[in-house]
Parts: sequence; structure tokens; C-alpha cells
Amino acid sequence: MNNTNTNITHETKFTMKVIEHSQVAPPPNSLTSPTILPLTFFDIPWFYCHPIQRIFFYHFPHPTHHFLQTTLPILKHSLSITLLHFFPFSSNLIVPPNSQNTDPYIRYLDEDSISFTVAESSADFNILVSDSQDAQNWHHLVPNLPPPRTEQDNTRIIPIMAIQVTVLPNSGLSICLSYNHVAADGKSLHHFVKFWASLSKAIAKNNNNLSLEYSPPLDLPSHERDRVKDPNGLKLVYLQELEDSESNEMEFAGLVRDSYVNKIRTALVLSYEQVQKLKKWVTDKCKESCRIQHLSTFVVTSSLIWFCMIKAEEGDSKSDEGDCVDLDDHCYFVFLADCRDSGELSLPKTYFGNCLASYTVAVKRDELIGKNGIVSASIGIEKKIRHLKSHALLGAETLMSDYREMSKPGKSVTVVAGSPKLAVYETDFGWGKPKKSDAVHLDSSGSISLSDCRDGGGGIEVGLALERSRITNFINIFQEQLDNICSM
Repeated sequence: MNNTNTNITHETKFTMKVIEHSQVAPPPNSLTSPTILPLTFFDIPWFYCHPIQRIFFYHFPHPTHHFLQTTLPILKHSLSITLLHFFPFSSNLIVPPNSQNTDPYIRYLDEDSISFTVAESSADFNILVSDSQDAQNWHHLVPNLPPPRTEQDNTRIIPIMAIQVTVLPNSGLSICLSYNHVAADGKSLHHFVKFWASLSKAIAKNNNNLSLEYSPPLDLPSHERDRVKDPNGLKLVYLQELEDSESNEMEFAGLVRDSYVNKIRTALVLSYEQVQKLKKWVTDKCKESCRIQHLSTFVVTSSLIWFCMIKAEEGDSKSDEGDCVDLDDHCYFVFLADCRDSGELSLPKTYFGNCLASYTVAVKRDELIGKNGIVSASIGIEKKIRHLKSHALLGAETLMSDYREMSKPGKSVTVVAGSPKLAVYETDFGWGKPKKSDAVHLDSSGSISLSDCRDGGGGIEVGLALERSRITNFINIFQEQLDNICSM
């Protein structure tokens, strides 16, 4: 593991200046207006999700004026061309009033565009890309989505994306995207960002020729939403759930009630060798009691993190006088899986939108924190993955009600998002690989992110944010488990 250092470097005071606030749109007259995209049953459950915030940090040893004169025009021009193909991100989510009996949808009009902010910060780039830091350090780098507006007939118009580029003079820059999950999942987002980055890099290599006749650097997205079949009527089920008063009060991403105050953001890296030892250890343990068919990197990494989270949670509860955890309670682990290549759907790999199924694993607390807790977690997660391969939408009918139940106070829920398959560290705008990339919203949603490693090598990077009082306990448990397993 690259980092178990709990000596947190705090950010010092810094200045922050907005240089430019503009709008970036697809090229004029390049799209039919209006263009309407219906929502599918995959989109509806994300309706009350917090905005998703993904940040990329790059080494950029140039002054701000150099960025403004040479780099910014390329970024904006390549973004405009990219939006020609990924137009939903420059569109709005339209929510008609209930009286119209019309489902929400995505609409692009000629005047629609993305909010694009350019800023300069005096923050320390080395601190911002460190593996342990105050969770608030990144927040000034995150763009706010423009507020929704309401038309005269009470139709709500909700912007879908905003982007902020922040220059840290002579050291680096960050690109942060905030977007509404209703429009697209992580695979679609990273397809968009990589397309933009590849096009920007190509223009820069062509001597900054903005009139470059380009060939698409990556496959174009598919917007064929009519290919999403819904034989079980899930869209209607979910829309009815959203009309329920309890659902309207529930934030779908808020399964874990959290905030970023007094939190430390930490990145833990498991090397390829450590992952292999962890797989072998779990496999050997399973031979003693049960068979496990496919022990993936995702399964063993998630199981280790889940175990450590609950153990750390147990330690916290013991230190709180009068607060006792019921060991018979179930702990829940929630993960998402891409369904594009599922036999039930058979969608193009470039399908743009949401195509994620949600799965929940439940293990009793006393079993999860026991000596074979990591094995119990692995068995439960692997079994769920095995089932989804044959029936991707298993349990989808009760998804919203299940989440509503788990969102109740007192429930122990660990949510994991992201995937190494998204290859976030392969996003190159022409300045090389990112020095760091993660989901900023982890510190307010309480979820955990998984990604590829910045240094490659087949390892896996885990991002999380925990309270200051809990982070040391968690890392100590994590390190102890990993040392014990890897020494065998």
C-alpha cells in the first residue's frame, strides 16, 4: 500500500479569484432544435441524487497568462465540438408539473450551453494532490450547477452540467465537472471527458489550429434510448415512487448521512501483488467452508474496505458512552454494475445515459466483524455478482423502496461507486496523465470510490473521506489486516 500516513497536511489560507465566467455550447446550428431525449427506468432513481463532482489535477508549470492565451481557447473550442456529440450535458432536465401528466425528459434548445468558469487559486498544488488532506481543500475548485428555474406553467428547468478550470500558477491546474446523475452514469461521463481531452490534445499538437478538420478521437456516443427495453414496467413503478411524499423527502444518494465538516480525505492504494495475495488468502479460507466461483479484484477490495469500515464504526460506538451497537443488526453493502452488455439489454458499449443496476449485500454485524468477516463479505458480494450475470435486473422492482428503508436512521450502509474499468488516469489533455482524480462528493455522500492507479501496474485506488476521530482507527485496522494477509 502506498499510503498509510495519518499525518495530515492542512491547507493554509489561500486567495481565490474568478477570472472568467462564460457559456460553452455546441457549434451553432449543428443540432436539431429542440432535441428531446426521454428518460429511461435507469435514469429515474437518480432523480434526487446529489450532484456528481469529478475532479482532475494536472501538472501545469506555467503562469496564468500563458494558460489564458494558449490553453483556454483550445479547451473551449474542443469542448464545443465535444458537446456536438454529447449534447445532453449542455441540455436541461425538464420536469413538467403533475397536472400535465407528462414524464420528465431531457431537452436541448439552440440557446442551451454549459456554465464554464475559469479561476485562479493560490492553494498549494502539492497539498491538493496529496493522499491525505482536509476534505474541504477541494471545495473552492468545484463549480456550482446553475439554479433551476420555473416557467409560468410551473415546469421546472434544471441545468445538467457545469465545469470549472482552476489555475494554480506555475504548478498545476484542476478541471472539475459537476453534473446531474439523471443524465448519465460514470461510464458516459468518462467517455465524454476522454473525448474532450483527446480532441484538445490533437488540436494542441496541430500547432493550436482551431480550424482543424478532425476525425473523432474515440467512438461516438449512442443516444438510442428506444433500445432500452422495459418489459417489467419499471419506469412507471419508479415514477409512482417519486410521487410518494416519503420519496420526495429522500435524497437517493443520501443512504449514508454525512457531511464534509471535520473530515479527512484519504486515498489508499493496493498494488497488484497485494490484491493477488488477498485473493489467495480469501480463496484458501473459502476452501474450508464453501466454494466461491470468481474472486475478482472488486470483490476482495470491497470486502476488505467494508470490513474495516464496520470495525472502525464498532470502535467509535464503544468510545461513545451509552451508545451500543446491536450485533444482530445487518450491515448493508451497496454497489452498482454496468448493464450495457447484459443479455437482457444488449445495448451498445457507447450507450449514453444511465445503465446501472444496484445491488445490496446484507451481512449480520457480528459475522462481518468476526475473524472471518472479510471472507463472509467476499462470499456475499461474489454471490450477488454471480446472480446479476444471469439476471441483471434482479430485485429492480423494489429498488426505490429498498433504498428508502436503508436510508432510515440507525442503518449501517456502505456504498461503493466507480470502477478501475473507467480508467480515469488515462484522461490526457496533452499535459500527461492526471496527478490525481477522484469524486469530490464522497465527503458529503459518505460513499467510497474505486479507480485505477495513477502509476498503473494493475493496482486499485480507493478513495474515501472519514471524520478526523475515525480516520486513524480505520487506517490502523486496514494496515493490520493487509499486513497479516500479505505476510502469509
